[in-house]
Amino acid sequence: MRGRPRGKGFVDTRHAGGWKHGGVEDTRADQWLWAVRLYKTRSAATEACRGGHVRVNGSPAKSATPVRPGDRLEVQLHGWQRSLEVVTPIDKRVGAPAAAAAYIDHSPPRPPREEAVAIFTREAGAGRPTKRDRRRLDRFRT
Repeated sequence: MRGRPRGKGFVDTRHAGGWKHGGVEDTRADQWLWAVRLYKTRSAATEACRGGHVRVNGSPAKSATPVRPGDRLEVQLHGWQRSLEVVTPIDKRVGAPAAAAAYIDHSPPRPPREEAVAIFTREAGAGRPTKRDRRRLDRFRT
């Protein structure tokens, strides 16, 4: 059978898109944040914990803080406060649908993006900027 883990501790049941390890009752906070795809890298999740952007059950979390089912995590992510409840403590990165099934999102909706208004625009294919265009662009940048 291809793709099936072998060795001690593995249970022959599927969970959250991966093979369930028999001994996983809890996992590290940084590892779980990375596994459920809130951070692109594990080191970014560790830095977030170290920087005080992650709280587990209301208290600041270190990267090695254990995360169990039922725990609430508050994560400050790109200016948006997310509140998550752990359903499955996974320690390996899984696909997006399986990662979404590993937590319940209690956070408010994301605030709308503020779009920047383009003050200085040029037509596409207009060629090289003239001296006048260049001066306008320099005034805009400063």
